[in-house]
Amino acid sequence: MSLRLLAALPFIGILLGVPFVNRTEPLVLGMPLVLAWIVMWVVLAAAIMAIVYRLDPTNRLSGEADAEVRS
Repeated sequence: MSLRLLAALPFIGILLGVPFVNRTEPLVLGMPLVLAWIVMWVVLAAAIMAIVYRLDPTNRLSGEADAEVRS
C-alpha cells in the first residue's frame, strides 16, 4: 500500500463518510453518531500518521544517522 494512499485515508474517511453517518441517533459514548465518527477519524489520523512516519524510508535513514552520531 502506498504511503500517500495511507496518508489520504483520514481525509477520505472524514470527507466521504460524514454524509452517511449524519444522524443524531444512535449515541456513541454520549455523542451523536456524526460527532463520534469525526472524533474516531481524528484519533485514527494520529495513528495512521505515526505509521506513515515509521514506514517512510527518509525518516528511517535519518534515525540511523542520528544513532551513529550519538555513539
